[in-house]
Amino acid sequence: MNTLPKLAAAGAVVAVALTALAGAVIAGSGGGDGRAVPTLRWSPGACVRGDYALTPCNGGESEVVALASDPPGPGGCPDDTDDVLRIGPGRTACVRNFLDPHPGAPGGGGGLLRPGDCVALDGREQPCARAGWYGRATALAPDAASCPAGTLDTLRQSASWVICLGAGGQVLERGACVAEPGADVLTRSAVTRVACDSPQAWGRVVSFESVADRCPPSSERYLRAAGAYRPVTCLDVLSK
Repeated sequence: MNTLPKLAAAGAVVAVALTALAGAVIAGSGGGDGRAVPTLRWSPGACVRGDYALTPCNGGESEVVALASDPPGPGGCPDDTDDVLRIGPGRTACVRNFLDPHPGAPGGGGGLLRPGDCVALDGREQPCARAGWYGRATALAPDAASCPAGTLDTLRQSASWVICLGAGGQVLERGACVAEPGADVLTRSAVTRVACDSPQAWGRVVSFESVADRCPPSSERYLRAAGAYRPVTCLDVLSK
């Protein structure tokens, strides 16, 4: 499992976290009745409030399940991580909610990017239940050539990883239909997938090629999409 995080912004809590990492007592050295107040540190088993602050474990909404580098490398956080919090220079906390919902579950829109999650064109994870996502991840790979068979598109997630995408969302496959674009050379965001029985259906995908000369004779038009995994989309024109 690759662990490419969506880091939560802890805001002013970061300063508290840095104090905790230095070994200071966040809650103070003692209560008003003379009893010692527990020392709160970012460590596995610590409890976290909804505002990303540490709290005694008789409260809180989530638990630190691991500490990792910033950003976590592959395997740095457990698979069931719901959120990744930046807690200091080069350090993050992998956090899981005590109760549902668990946004780190595949398709949930949070936690670690993993197969089954949905992403926008910028590579950011989105809940699959919310409209507007571009594609669904099938794998994370160091480069497009390492994506599994059946990959339909890829998105660059970072300098080290690409997101391999399968069917779903706006990702095109053979037989899919598109609205008429404004130009033959465009970005992927300008190619709009539509239902083939829609009045906006202009062309049907025949094949994908590396260069236009390889389009089959049955295709009447093609589109070149800048930065796409399959740069040339060969089309049969429906609306003439």
